[in-house]
Parts: sequence; structure tokens; C-alpha cells
Amino acid sequence: MKKILLLFVFPMLVLAQEKPAAATSKESGKKDSNKFNQMYDLLATPNMFRTASGAPGPAYYQQQADYKIDVVLDDAAAKLSGSEIITYHNNSPDSLAYLWIQLDQNQAAKNSQSPLVENQKTQQVYTVNNFANKFLKQDLERGFNIEYVKDIQGKPLTYTINQTMMRIDLPVAMKPGETYSFSIKWWYNINNYRTEGGRSGYELFEKEGNKLYVIAQFYPRMAVYNDVEGWQNMQFWGSGEFTLPFGNFDVNITVPADHILEATGELQNRSEVFTPEQVKRYELAQKTFDKPVMVVTQAEAEAAEKGFSNKMKTWKFSAKNVRDFAISTSRKFLYDAMAVQLSNKTVMAISLYPKESNPLWGDFSTTTIAHTLKSYSAHTFDYPYSKAISVSAEDQGMEYPMICWNRGRPDENGYISDRVKRGMVSVIIHEVGHNFFPMIVNSDERQWSWMDEGLNSFMQYMAEQELEANYPSTRGPAHKIVPYMSGDQNFLEPIMSNSEDINDFSSNAYGKPATGLNILRETIMGKELFDYAFKVYANRWKFKHPTPEDFFRTMEDASAVDLDWFFRGWFYTTDYVDIGIKNVIQYYVSETPTKELKDVTVKKKRFGVEKGPYLYMISEKSEELKKDQKQPMQVESVKLFSDYVAQNFSTEEKTNIKNPKYFYEVEFDKPGGMLMPVIVEITYDDNTIENFKFPAQIWRKNNETAKRVFATEKVIKKIQIDPKLETADVDVTNNSWPKENVKSKFD
Repeated sequence: MKKILLLFVFPMLVLAQEKPAAATSKESGKKDSNKFNQMYDLLATPNMFRTASGAPGPAYYQQQADYKIDVVLDDAAAKLSGSEIITYHNNSPDSLAYLWIQLDQNQAAKNSQSPLVENQKTQQVYTVNNFANKFLKQDLERGFNIEYVKDIQGKPLTYTINQTMMRIDLPVAMKPGETYSFSIKWWYNINNYRTEGGRSGYELFEKEGNKLYVIAQFYPRMAVYNDVEGWQNMQFWGSGEFTLPFGNFDVNITVPADHILEATGELQNRSEVFTPEQVKRYELAQKTFDKPVMVVTQAEAEAAEKGFSNKMKTWKFSAKNVRDFAISTSRKFLYDAMAVQLSNKTVMAISLYPKESNPLWGDFSTTTIAHTLKSYSAHTFDYPYSKAISVSAEDQGMEYPMICWNRGRPDENGYISDRVKRGMVSVIIHEVGHNFFPMIVNSDERQWSWMDEGLNSFMQYMAEQELEANYPSTRGPAHKIVPYMSGDQNFLEPIMSNSEDINDFSSNAYGKPATGLNILRETIMGKELFDYAFKVYANRWKFKHPTPEDFFRTMEDASAVDLDWFFRGWFYTTDYVDIGIKNVIQYYVSETPTKELKDVTVKKKRFGVEKGPYLYMISEKSEELKKDQKQPMQVESVKLFSDYVAQNFSTEEKTNIKNPKYFYEVEFDKPGGMLMPVIVEITYDDNTIENFKFPAQIWRKNNETAKRVFATEKVIKKIQIDPKLETADVDVTNNSWPKENVKSKFD
């Protein structure tokens, strides 16, 4: 018989002699450190702007910035010149004496502070390219060159540039409800992102001298002003991305005449920039839902990439209610498209790629866009824009409204490994998915990377699993985050850390929040409650600026599940999950007490705790337990129990009465600080399995241990905690009884 743990605890009355007051030693008071405390100490106080439910309040406001932009690309010099008129709407209740503009290109300027804050050490082995980039190359002329800032009448405005931010001093403060228009002219040299780095720039194809441009952060952009930060004018150091107000854009883009181009917004002059045949193909694509239609063929792209036209043409775009604008252009582009049917509208999925990306991109890019739009829309809201574009830009993965750049190409021999294929599919899902978070649910990326990267990585995981059963997702499953959460605490930060302060950005901003949401959905809340609450959050805050508090509060508000313990531990600390089996005791039922239990019975009778008659749970470890007593309980053999059944149950109830024979007290412990439900799988001696899940609240009154008694009809052969690895438990060596030897990775 294998031993099992069940605990028998009796109330005890202890009388102690009172000591003289002078000899009394009293412990100091304790801080309330209950992990189930509500998060009033961590969350901002609700107000008229943002309610306690997590919804926008009656006084919620957000600013608007509208742009009219003209840009010209000098392909030979890799230079972009532009001018813009910004019309700013002050919808706040505040008067504004100045406006803040983001100059993100200045992060790469010669006087940038970004390189100076990075720690460096000398490597002993360098590649030639790395050595040259680090020690030999001169600083290139990067960053915005501001030619003027003027009011709408053409009068110069006073402005001050502080690194990546520019303050424009207004002649008269803007009152609530007013608008103000002004113009800026600028230019900058476009970076080769593959040699210099950067989130956008150009890729050089050296054999023929062509460039493929992915252009973003290319214009001076308004900063956000809101009820939480005032002006969000935190410098752009490189990691923390972007936060921007919504607005309307009219953008004219002049490029060489042999280029094919796509951008945020609706193309206004398709017949001027495409050939008549290409226009017809695009119109066919608008009616084709099963596979992409080639709008610009490979033959047309190959002919264009040899030409290097000296003529120019202008592409005109208009975008409504977007937070940003981005462009991709090249004479190398193939272009395919197909229609995607959502629940109440049709949108276009579009891919641009050079011939070097085929056949991979032609086979998978546009269909992956279509799948992503359907998956994300089902879990949030129908994709509101008219199109989503995926651009092949090697070594890139970056997102903007309606357009994104993605890596993944065959090698020079055309070989496509499964890793490259799945990597490309995953990055397309991720970057297209960013249209929802943060391009529409417009969180502050400069401060909280997890609010876009983490939520989007979670959505990516669901989309991948819906695309293909058992898709090898790199983020989402709980066990994937264990190496990070079990790492050196000196290099771990809470998720609720500023974007620039994180050591392992990928795990902290992407992996851990995605895993946490997956645990909430699969293990803590259940899919139905989670999906409803998550959809409420997405719809409450689409085209608005949510904060972490808005997300936390909405998830509770729409589900009636207390999640403060989870958000407190998972997001605000570096606590890890480690739940184990500390002890198992098997008990037997008897009418005859041991000597110890006789004493307990006397106390029960004396103090009127419980009136008899009594049955006795006797531990297998009891010295008085005889061998012949180690038998399973039979209802008919226990007289008192049989009498109780006869007296208290009807005939019908007797037929349904349980007949437990074995009693096991299991004591769980929690070496890790992070709370989590206790998931138990019991295997009986006939190899049948039964599963139990005890909510995290089982730890409410004892943060160290918890106990459960299992009354079973069969002998328990094995007890396993978290058998499907749902909780990110960092140490599974204490998860089973009897204790098992866990195989190493080498084994």
C-alpha cells in the first residue's frame, strides 16, 4: 500500500498562566502583506476622465492632429524632403502655451544622447563588419534638418529643439476648443537600416544598385497631450516606441516614375500611377476572396528594376482617423492583393515584395494577412480600415496603420526552411495584428511596451493556433516563459517597468504578458469570461488612449472575477510560480479510536465542540494501527455510519450515496511567491485519471501551505500538480507524489 497524506486537525483550548506585565514581550506590528489585497495602492484614483470600471469617463477627451504633407524622394541620394501643415485641435479643458513635436529621426543624429547611455565592453572576437561599424566608420549626417517653422500666415514661430523633441512656443495660448495651424519644412538623409540599424530606412540590393524603402517617423509628429501625463514628451531613446494622437492625413508622395508604392490611407489617383492593366487586376482582386491576384507581376518588376527612370510621379493618399502614416516604395516591387470578408465589411489584403522573396511571399504573405484580420476581428472588433499591407523588408518587423514591414526570404539558392517560413508567417501575423494594438487601441508605447507588444503577442498566439493545430508558437504557452521567470533576479524587472529600463525586452514586454493573458484565459477565468471581458476592453478603448489601469479594471468589471492578486503578482513583481506537494498521509475509518484520539474525543465532549457518536480517521503512520485495520472502508462494516445513513437518507438518496474507501490528505506548499490555482491530476491504481482545480484563493489564509482531503473509491497511484504545464511553474521536481526523477534536457 502506498502512503498518502491526509491531515486531521482538532480545535484545542490552551490555558496559560498570566505573566507579570514587566515580563511581557510583544512582537512589533505586522504590515498587511496579503497578496489578495485590492490594488488601491497601485492604481490611479478613478475620476471623471477614467472611471473605476475601466471605461472612459464623461469628461474623457483626446486631442486631434490633422496633417497635409508633401514629400519628395531623391532616390540617388537617399534623401527625403518634405513640408507639412499641422492643424492641432485642443479638445482638453486646459490652455496650452506651447506644443510639443516629436523628431524621432534625431535619435540617430550626431549629437544624439542614445549611444552615450549604453554600457560597452570590448569583445575579443569581432566580425569584420562589426569591427568596422563600431570603430572605423565616421558618424553619418542623420536626423531632421528643420528649415522653418511658421504660422499659417507665414510668420516664423519660436521653437526649441531638445534632442528628439521640439517645443513650439505659441504667440497666444490655445484655449479649450480652439484649433491652431502651422507649417514645418524639413529634410533628412535616409539610413541604410541593414548596416546602420533603425526601424525604417532603405535596403540596398548591391548587384543592380536598387533600393527598397520602408519609410516611417519621416515627418515631425505631434506628441500626445492627455489627462494622465499632460504632454507625453519623454525622449525617444530607441526602445520605447511611439504614442501619437489620432487625426486625418492628406499626403502627396513624389518618387521615381518606375517605383511601385503603398502607404497608409486610400490611394486617390490609382489610374495615374498604375498602368491600365494593373488597375484592372486590382479591381479583379477586390472581388477575389480565395487567393491573391498579381497586380504588378514579376516580369513588370524585373523590367522596372533595370530602368532607373529620371521622371517622377506623385502618389496621393488620404487617411482618416489614424495615428500615424508610413510609406514603402521601390522599383523592385511585385504587388499582389485579395479581398477579405469580415462580418460586416470587405477589406483588402496586400503584399509588396521583391523577386528575391519568391516563392515564399507569393504563397503565404497575403493569405496570412487575411487570416490575421479574421482572427483578430473575431476577438475584438471588425478591422475598421480598408486595407492591410505587408512589405518584405529583410531583418525588419515594424508596424504602422494599414502597413507593416516583415522579414523572411529564401536563401540565394531558393531554399526555404520550415523555420524561415514559420518565422515569416509569425512576424506577419504579429505586425499586421499591431493594427489593433496599438494603432487603434492606442496605448502609450513610450511608457508601457507591454500594452501593445504583450497584448498583441497574446493575440498572435491565438491566431497561430487557429491557423494550424499545434503551431509551434514561441510565445503564449506557459512553459515557454519558465526560463525567464526562473532567471537571476538581478536582471529581472516587473512588467510594469518603463520601456527603457528592461534588460530582457523580448521576454518582459512580449513573452511574460502574453503568457499571463493566456493563463488568465485558459486556467483562471475560462475562455468565455475572458473573451467577453477582453472584447469589452478593445471596444471601450478603440480609437482612444487606454492606460494599464483601464485594462486591469475592465477585465474585472466585465467578468466578475477578482484579478487584483494576479495583476499585482504577475505585472508588478518578479515573483515566480512554484507549487509543490509537501506531504501525503493516508487515513482509515474506524469506530475504535487510538489513545490520542480518545483524548481528543474527551475534549470535544467536555467543551461541547461536537456531539457524538464519532468515527475516527486514523493515520497509516499511527503506531496503534494493526495490520488487519489497513483495509478499505466498507459502508456496511461501519455500524455507526450505517446507522447514520439509515436514519438520515431516503431510499432514493441511498442509491446515490458515495462509497469512499480511501482517504488521502494532501498538503501543498508554495516555495514561489506568485499565487496560482492548484491543478491536481490523480491517477488511480486502475490507471483511470481524475482532475481537480482549486482556485488561487485556496492560499488566502496561509501563503505557505494549503491542504485538501481526497476521499476516493480507488487506491491512488500518483498525484501530479499542473500536469499540462499551465501555470509557468519554474520547478516541477516537487510536482508529483510519489516523487519522480525529472529528466534533464540532456536525457
